[in-house]
Amino acid sequence: MGGEVDVDGLQFDPGLSRQIESVYTTPDVVEQRRVVRAALALRPGDRVLDVGVGPGLLAAEMAGEVGPDGRICGIDISESMLAIAGTRTDVPGGPGIELELASAARIPHPAESFDVVVSTQVFEYVDDVARALEEVRRVLRPAGRVVLLDTDWGSLVWRSSDDERMARVLTAFEDHLADPHLPRTLADVLARSGFTLTHEQVVPILNTAYDARTYSAGLIDIVSDFVPGHAGVTEDDARAWADDLRSLGPSYFFSLNRYLFVASAL
Repeated sequence: MGGEVDVDGLQFDPGLSRQIESVYTTPDVVEQRRVVRAALALRPGDRVLDVGVGPGLLAAEMAGEVGPDGRICGIDISESMLAIAGTRTDVPGGPGIELELASAARIPHPAESFDVVVSTQVFEYVDDVARALEEVRRVLRPAGRVVLLDTDWGSLVWRSSDDERMARVLTAFEDHLADPHLPRTLADVLARSGFTLTHEQVVPILNTAYDARTYSAGLIDIVSDFVPGHAGVTEDDARAWADDLRSLGPSYFFSLNRYLFVASAL
């Protein structure tokens, strides 16, 4: 795949992969992973598949929880992401993390290989969610658990000095997603795919002053790099939008909801 993956126009090349890794180390996303790990409730010896392993931060944390008798596997469609995750495969007291280039629609593992499947910020990029959930169910043991976390981008509140430009930029950014509002229908798709929902939870992100070490500050560059050429947004529009946000200082405001679903395979 040549080291770059195009997901509806978003290029997961080495540059973007490093940007995402930086965003995932912010306190906002560290807290998000804590919430996900609490929902996972992993035990020593558990076998876990991370679909869309990204930079490997969650996989490394899970490895410490399942211990040397457990198993952590990660798949991703981006070679660049896998290269970053590969720097985190050796976890003291945990199993070596196994990584493979693959998609959610075609998981390269036999049936009933895992006790738990987790996927964060991935299914909103998937064109056929039902097909991907069939694959998840196939590789889970009976009564195995799936934990999914995705964003409803309609929940986004982002203060701007120009609301019309903000609306155009956010509409343009939605072009990189298969379904920017996936959480609204995910419970139904899980049920139709043979899962019993056991837990639902909102996981908010709130930034009330501009700070470079927040999720939303890191998102600014990712958005402004992507949106030119989409929904009529120009490079000048994107630059002015980003400059405006950074200028707000203590008046800055960002809020976004992610939604956590835990389900058991029938």
